[in-house]
Parts: sequence; structure tokens; C-alpha cells
Amino acid sequence: MIISETPLRASLFGGGSDFKKYFENSDIGYGETLSLTLDMHVYITVNKKFDDQIRVVYKGSELVDSVNDIKHNIIREALKLVGIDKGIEIIYMADLPLSDVGVGFASSSALAVGVLNALHTYKGEFVTNEILAKEACYIEIECMKQNIGIQDQFAVAFGGFNRYKFFGGKGISNDEINYNGKKNIYKMFDDIQVSVTPLVLENEIRKKLFNNILLYYIGNSRDSKKILKEQEDNIEKNRNLLDEFVRTSDRVCLELQKGNVDIVGTELDKTWNIKKTLSSGISNEKIDAMYNQAKENGAIGGKVLGAGGGGFMLLYCKEESQKGLRTAMSEYKEVNFNIDNEGSRIIFAN
Repeated sequence: MIISETPLRASLFGGGSDFKKYFENSDIGYGETLSLTLDMHVYITVNKKFDDQIRVVYKGSELVDSVNDIKHNIIREALKLVGIDKGIEIIYMADLPLSDVGVGFASSSALAVGVLNALHTYKGEFVTNEILAKEACYIEIECMKQNIGIQDQFAVAFGGFNRYKFFGGKGISNDEINYNGKKNIYKMFDDIQVSVTPLVLENEIRKKLFNNILLYYIGNSRDSKKILKEQEDNIEKNRNLLDEFVRTSDRVCLELQKGNVDIVGTELDKTWNIKKTLSSGISNEKIDAMYNQAKENGAIGGKVLGAGGGGFMLLYCKEESQKGLRTAMSEYKEVNFNIDNEGSRIIFAN
């Protein structure tokens, strides 16, 4: 039996600049995001099955004779990628309720990375965090045709409070992608280079920063696919705004290292107001009212995590103002969290 544990992530700055369509043609030379992983996890249990059938358990349950018959797309594609076609049981659990719609914590990427990690380990294969992330990108972007960036896969694979830079090459030909009739996923993503740099802060600065970050559940679910598709379609039109997101991420990292913690709040406010213009579904009347209520009661800035439209709202509020903020926001569920400094890992193998 193998059990993997993979953290969920909260992205602070740079979202949108991790789309290949942006960073492969960026005048700045790269895309960049700043994100942290939380002590909320996706768990994957893999076990050998007595017979040759495949059993998959999540919010539903499947028992099939062939990999191709599995309805759960991420688990199906992970099994095909790793090369397991029979006699296995996979159970998927998470610290957040399983859902078909996103909540902004990169749960689908955490599932992809976590199940790949568990399956490789089941086969006795060691793979790096980088390979796990690239394989998850392949499943979500190439197999499932999702209109998404690549920050989530790397964030949940590596874990911690990190600065990610995305560099694109000139691309590769179809002949290079297809090798003996099969897609070579490493060739497909070898033209992408990602640097992962932990944002090292003095202990007091780090403590102050994370004490000033609060999470609230908005309460309405959303389908992120439509929002992300519109956002990707608008990349060329919004390229100057995405350039500013990258510069903001650079600026915030430098200012944090100087001890200017409150820049996180002010820049979150600026970028959230810009992000709302990138796609029609990112915000709505309920979210705007919630955000305005938070700002009127002590929050300096914030954002909706993920694609927007629902899920969770991250707020930056100084400790001395948090009592008043919590009173004003009492109708919403606050979610306590700590930082997870590890990425996807195997927590049991027998």
C-alpha cells in the first residue's frame, strides 16, 4: 500500500502570467508567480487488487475491467501515463469537500501530482518534483485540454513559499513530439524551464506576513473552465496588464525582503481590481460586496483565489484590525491555516 500527501496552494501574485501563450512571447522574458502551500492536503491511497479489475473511489466509486473505462479523467490518464492497466485500487480523499467545481486551491493539480507520485512509487520508480509537475501539466493541459497555466502543478509538487519563474523556448515540432507513434511528454515540456526559488525572509517578517493573511469561504461554487478559457483567449489583448502582474511580483518579493510586509495588502488590492477586468466571470455582485465589506472594516487588500467567481477569498489585514474585521465578516466561514513547507510526498509505503 502507498499513500501520498500533496498540499493545496494559495497564489498571491502573478496569476495569468503562467500561461504558455503569455510567457513564451513575453517582452519581459518570463512569467512569474508568488504562491504558498497550505496545511490542507489531497491524499491518494494505492493498493494492489486481488483480481485484475481496477477500483477507483472518490466521491463516487468505479469498478472497471479496463483503464479506458474509468470515468475519472485525471486518474484514468495518470494510470495510462505510468503504464498500469489492471489489478489496482485507488482511493482519493481531501481535507476539502470533493467537488466537480473549483475552489481556488489547485485541488485538481494536487490530485494529478499526488496520484502520479503514488503510482510511480507503487511501481518502484523515483521521480523528481519537476517531473511530477510536468507530467501533471501533460495530463491537465494536453490530455484534458484544460485552458490553464502551469503554476499550480509546480506549486503543489514543490511546496513552500516560493517564487516561480516560467521561461519558454521556441517550441518543438510535431515530429519531435511524436516518437514511435507515442507522445513524448518530456519533449513536450522540455522547452519550458521553471525556476523555483524559496522566498527567504527573516523570522519576524515571515511571522508578521502570515499572521496578517486571512482566508474566508465565499460560499458560491463556480466552474472555472469558462473563466479560464476567456482569460486565455484575452491574453494578447491583456498582455500589458499581465506584464504589470510580473513586475508586481518582482516588486513585492524585493520589498518583503526589506521588511515592508504591508506591500502585500496594497498590491493585492491593486492587482485584484485589475484581474476583475480580465474575464467577465472573475467577480460578481456577491464577491464585490464581500470584498468592499472587508475593506471597510480593516482589510488593506485581498483577492479571490484561483480563477475567480467563487471559492475562497484571501484578505490581508493587520493584526490590530482583525478583531473588527472578524466581527464584520462573521456571516462568512473563516478557514484557519498554516504553511506547508513540503511538496507532494509519500507518507506510507508498505
